[in-house]
Amino acid sequence: MKSLKFRKKLAKKIMSGEKTTTFRLFDDKNIVEGEEVELIIWEENKVFTNAKITKVMEKPFSDLTEEDFKGHEKYSSDEEMYNSFKEYYGDKVNSNTIVKIIRFSLTNPTSIPTS
Repeated sequence: MKSLKFRKKLAKKIMSGEKTTTFRLFDDKNIVEGEEVELIIWEENKVFTNAKITKVMEKPFSDLTEEDFKGHEKYSSDEEMYNSFKEYYGDKVNSNTIVKIIRFSLTNPTSIPTS
C-alpha cells in the first residue's frame, strides 16, 4: 500500500478533520484518485490512519487558487509558502514548480491518536 508522510502537527489536524488536502512536489509515488493509502507520522515512521484519495490535480504554484487551499493550511504570503516547501524539497521550489494537490478522506478516523 502506498503511503503519505506528515509531520506530527499536521497529523493532529488530519485526525480532527481540519486537514483534508496535501500538496506534494516531485511525486514519485503516482498517487491516483480512488486509491487507499496509509498516513504516517514522519517523526515516528508510524501509521496513524488510512485514507482514500478523493481527487488529484496538478498545476504550477503560480496557478493555485483559493479553492485549491480548501482543507489545506494557509500561508500569509507566497514567500512563506515557497519557504515552507523549500524546507521539504530544497531550493528548486519556485512559482513554476508543479504541485500535486491531493484530497483525501479518512477511512478509519478513530485510529492511533496523534497526541
